[in-house]
Amino acid sequence: MPEEFKAPKFTSDSERAQRWNSREKNIAHTFEHSAAEQHLGQGTAKRKGATPTTTIRLEAEDIARARAQAERKGLRYQTYLKMLLRETLLKEEKKMAARTARTPPPPN
Repeated sequence: MPEEFKAPKFTSDSERAQRWNSREKNIAHTFEHSAAEQHLGQGTAKRKGATPTTTIRLEAEDIARARAQAERKGLRYQTYLKMLLRETLLKEEKKMAARTARTPPPPN
């Protein structure tokens, strides 16, 4: 574990309280600064709801396979499935565009 994530050893409760109190003030300051610069709401929380939700039924073995593959890649399986779906749709779109480009126009 990186050194910065390790909990420090305190010699007293007073020292522990002082440390967390200073952290709290720092977090509040950072939040206020980000709010003033309108940097809040730039991440997932802001996007939530912007993407339509859909429900599909998948075979249990396909879900298990997706979970295993996603885990190996360090992803959540829903994110992994979205990535696979998007990649496949884009590839299919390119194939269709290539076929259309090769098809001669109909005679007049």
